[in-house]
Amino acid sequence: MSDIANRISPTYTNQNNIVISIDAMGGDNGPSAIISGMANAAKINSNVRFIVNGDKKILDKLILKRKVLNDICEVRHSKDIISMDDKPSHAMRNGKESSMWGTIEAVKDKDAHAAVSCGNTGALMAISMIRLRKLPGVYRPAIAILWPSSNSLGFNFMLDVGADIRADAPDLLKYALMGASYARNGFGLVRPRVGLLNVGTEEHKGRLELKEANDLISENVERGKYEYVGFVEGNDIPSSRVDVIVTDGFTGNIALKTGEGTASMIGAAMRESFKATWLSRLCAIFAIVPLKRFSKRIDPRRKNGGVFLGLNGTVVKSHGAADATGITAAINLAVQLAEMGFNEKLAARVASSAIGSDGSEKR
Repeated sequence: MSDIANRISPTYTNQNNIVISIDAMGGDNGPSAIISGMANAAKINSNVRFIVNGDKKILDKLILKRKVLNDICEVRHSKDIISMDDKPSHAMRNGKESSMWGTIEAVKDKDAHAAVSCGNTGALMAISMIRLRKLPGVYRPAIAILWPSSNSLGFNFMLDVGADIRADAPDLLKYALMGASYARNGFGLVRPRVGLLNVGTEEHKGRLELKEANDLISENVERGKYEYVGFVEGNDIPSSRVDVIVTDGFTGNIALKTGEGTASMIGAAMRESFKATWLSRLCAIFAIVPLKRFSKRIDPRRKNGGVFLGLNGTVVKSHGAADATGITAAINLAVQLAEMGFNEKLAARVASSAIGSDGSEKR
């Protein structure tokens, strides 16, 4: 076992050093962007160490150029890469020597506290589920993201955004419990406000499973230690009305991609407008400071990192097109969750809920 791994014990969350396993070959921008993100994260987190999975020849050269990484990385060679076009079933059958598989394996073997990958979401979830296994009582894991909002934290929590396109009422209850635990144990919200995404706030609206989930989430308020605000709508996602937005992966993923596209369109439109005339260029000079502040607040790269909730291990999924800034944010999130022992607290919360697959309370 490596020097890094030797520093990790069964109570590794109490160790001074936090080890993050990195899939260095996943993502659209290649290993160079990932290594740059790692270097930025290392400057912010003096206790971070890395297990870097991928082509050793390429990675050794890139790491050598980054002085801050020279003594804190262990490179584990992987000869294969899972592409963005590979189906999860193909990744499961043929991906055992890939950088993604090695990344998850390091968490399974407790060589690392958490994993970070920019790769194929479906393949990453499939490999994570088969290698790490689901927490007892979780039928469908979820991907939880940080959504920029007007809340005091600057973001809300939303799940699921694409781990599984389906979700029955008991699944949505589990999402509420896991999302509340994420907000509480990962970010210090003592009693998070949970809302269930629907086409209206009236109780008679929505599909049958949403009405059933509404009752279940309401009934488990004390067990889950959250406040339930009831149904919320799309315009509530970035609002201060709610902290945790619960939905199925189909709806959540569409909302996420719509939000990203809208933010990109607004940014492009503003840049074009300020270049239109000499007067608008002059105005841009005076507006540059508040514009930068606004851009930073809504920049999706700075909130990059979807967490797989419901597994026996912490996995952070970075956006496939993430640059160094986005990768740094994903690593920082993984470090933060590892330092707080988040996954152990989440497992305890899910176990204490004791809700059966039909939504009934287990005895």
